[in-house]
Amino acid sequence: MSEPGIRQISEDSFILPGFASAEDQALLAAIQQITAAAPFRQMSTPRGFKMAAQLSNCGDCGWVTDRRGYRYQQTDPETGQAWPDMPLFFKTLASRAAASCGFEDFDPDVCLINCYQPRAGMGLHQDKDEKDFSAPIVSVSLGVPAIFLFGGLQRRDKPEHYLLQHGDVVVWGGIDRLRFHGIQPVKLSHHPLTGQYRYNLTFRRAF
Repeated sequence: MSEPGIRQISEDSFILPGFASAEDQALLAAIQQITAAAPFRQMSTPRGFKMAAQLSNCGDCGWVTDRRGYRYQQTDPETGQAWPDMPLFFKTLASRAAASCGFEDFDPDVCLINCYQPRAGMGLHQDKDEKDFSAPIVSVSLGVPAIFLFGGLQRRDKPEHYLLQHGDVVVWGGIDRLRFHGIQPVKLSHHPLTGQYRYNLTFRRAF
């Protein structure tokens, strides 16, 4: 059962308006520190297409994509070094968000960090490279607004559209864990803390 003020958008899917707002400056400072060690980059899909959003990771492993496929690995392919550690308060935030939606004991081991410039988006996809799907996905939005696309279990299912603002958190799992989702191309806008950029933290349990 979700807490009051949380918006339920499907049986096991929720939007938590402003849930991360109180920690926004600390989150952005941590992103800056993490990406100083593991810089943002546009990764390529297995078919050779460049992703529009720029990506980095922190945690025990990181999600990567290239000609070899989609996967998690413990080292940054660009530096050969381990990904930066996930800050403890990242884990605490993600666990609190998950618990508030009924997903107890969520312990993420990876955080994907996406940076969206104006006109960058993310096509509909499933998060399915994890070892099992018992843990939820927790997604934190920072910066300029974006439209979150939340579809069904088949790519052809028409997605619903949800406006995500700075500090909003989306949690989905359970029977909704493999729903297709994405981000519409981000419109030119401005946020006092991030300028024209949108940052997204996606917490997962990969192993």
